[in-house]
Amino acid sequence: MATDTLKSQSGASGASGGLRRILLDNGALTALILLVVAMSALSGDFLTTDNLLNIGVQAAVTAILAFGVTFVIVSAGIDLSVGSVAALSATVLAWSATSEGVPVWIAVILAVATGIACGLVNGVLVSYGKLPPFIATLAMLSVGRGLSLVISQGSPIAFPDSVSHLGDTLGGWLPVPVLVMIVMGLVTAVILGRTYIGRAMYAIGGNEEAALLSGLRVKKQKLVIYALSGLFAAAAGIVLASRLSSAQPQAAQGYELDAIAAVVIGGASLAGGTGKASGTLIGALILAVLRNGLNLLSVSAFWQQVVIGVVIALAVLLDTLRRKAGSPGTAAGAGGGGGGGSVLSGGKSPLKLALAAVVVAAVVGAMTFVNNGSSSSANQKVGLSLSTLNNPFFVQIKKGAQEEAKKLGADLTVTDAQNDASQQANQLQNFTSEGLGSIIVNPVDSDAAGPSVRAANKADIPVVGVDRGVNKASTAALVASDNVEGGQLGAKALAEKLGGKGRIVILQGLAGTSASRERGAGFEEGLKAYPGIEVVAKQPADFDRTKGLDVMTNLLQAHPDVDGVFAENDEMALGAIKALGSKAGKSVAVIGFDGTPDGLKAVKDGTLYASVAQQPTELGRIALQNALKAAEGEKVEKTVKVPVKVVTAENVDEFSG
Repeated sequence: MATDTLKSQSGASGASGGLRRILLDNGALTALILLVVAMSALSGDFLTTDNLLNIGVQAAVTAILAFGVTFVIVSAGIDLSVGSVAALSATVLAWSATSEGVPVWIAVILAVATGIACGLVNGVLVSYGKLPPFIATLAMLSVGRGLSLVISQGSPIAFPDSVSHLGDTLGGWLPVPVLVMIVMGLVTAVILGRTYIGRAMYAIGGNEEAALLSGLRVKKQKLVIYALSGLFAAAAGIVLASRLSSAQPQAAQGYELDAIAAVVIGGASLAGGTGKASGTLIGALILAVLRNGLNLLSVSAFWQQVVIGVVIALAVLLDTLRRKAGSPGTAAGAGGGGGGGSVLSGGKSPLKLALAAVVVAAVVGAMTFVNNGSSSSANQKVGLSLSTLNNPFFVQIKKGAQEEAKKLGADLTVTDAQNDASQQANQLQNFTSEGLGSIIVNPVDSDAAGPSVRAANKADIPVVGVDRGVNKASTAALVASDNVEGGQLGAKALAEKLGGKGRIVILQGLAGTSASRERGAGFEEGLKAYPGIEVVAKQPADFDRTKGLDVMTNLLQAHPDVDGVFAENDEMALGAIKALGSKAGKSVAVIGFDGTPDGLKAVKDGTLYASVAQQPTELGRIALQNALKAAEGEKVEKTVKVPVKVVTAENVDEFSG
């Protein structure tokens, strides 16, 4: 009887111990389960089919990049270039297929070859040039991004329709990016666990000297490893551009850090020797769940970065504690999936994985029941996606919209795309799956926002554009100033201040953005009436004050006798004023754009001659008003123009903004 009791207790403890062991042995999986539970408890909109599919789509590009980076990290290397290589590969595909008329299938091969070539260059620099992987791939990061901008001339290039289907869905519901992600994950698992090169990766990462002495051709193996990373980066770039229907030269900026974070969160060690495909996939899903959930919870865009950083640190800390506790499965062979069992799991028992899946399903089901109907609200819900909040102009738009929302009793959620078109696409998809009453979008790029806005159109959610329009999609209204007209007014004001002749420089905005293109085009058009004005230089300063200071300082070395400066926003103009010092407002006239509070103060002080003011607060107010009207089915004007005006010291006191 005692024996029977002991067996019973052993069986019971074995079941609970098995579950505990699964969670302890898989720190990333534990973190993902906890995140899903937390988001499910906090938001009733999280566990919907549409939103879960959104999470898969949003994880896809990061996961594909991370699969390639897994090869490098397992072999104790690092690859910082994957984001730039992804952008370059997509740009090569779009440019060759559209501008050069190359057949699409050849263009795809060229894009893939570009990624592999970049990876091979990294491998040569690391293996034969003896450069540290950090330095070699950092150099490729800069080279890849620069080539992407050179090929595209800083402007997005439309993606071929036949390739853009990679961003669509199968059967109207299953996203193709998710399928590509799964396929690439399986390929990664097979390479790591079933091939000679995979075993070589673990050997090199575990002890490179020992691998060399055992007969491995380490230098040649590293060439293959970095080439694989470049290949996966090219695939990620093609998927990303397909989602946006355009190749963005500035796409995937910072994605290399997300990819590395996903690999490390998934249990790989930066010291090399461990890592697996399933862990990397879980790491990418953790990042996607975090961003998706925080958007749904209307967490401030600034706090989102803090929360994501803290959760990443906690996830890695949990895995570190697990390793210190001596849990099994930390050896290279186990980490790499080198034994039997499931290919994607890297040798873990399918029974254990099934048990973990049952636990997740049970928790998800319970939270769905608890949150049933919890997302209902008496107030009209509106989402506002801004291209960036790192610019006073867009902060003023946000302020105007928030003030109007409070006045009218609307529930407004604001997100920051950080000048990343793909991140904005994710935010718009989240708004759509959340079922908001209406959406306001200030596009990073008018073309790239099109696919996400079309998805909102299908869901019968009215979309209002603010400051910039959306191409190839239906918007209920566009509330904007005319950037082209503003550029023309800026040219006229500067030329008249200089008496119709002089030498000027132009500080351009972020390459590829529609605002920079339109303002620049308007200024050039306006200058045609003043042949005595000579543009001696124009350089991008990315709408940033610090970069405006640095670029203007450099330009003054070559052109110390410049008479005027046109900056495509006030932030760059303020940087230029700092560089000019005592010359600003005296011997050199500076004109900005936007009419921000700091810009208007500089106008009043006399250091900034003028700012082409757009009244951003008014843009935000009117956009919110139109969004609420469209949500109620009321008729709104298709285009609402907010007047621009040149603000100088003579009329600055009359301007409210």
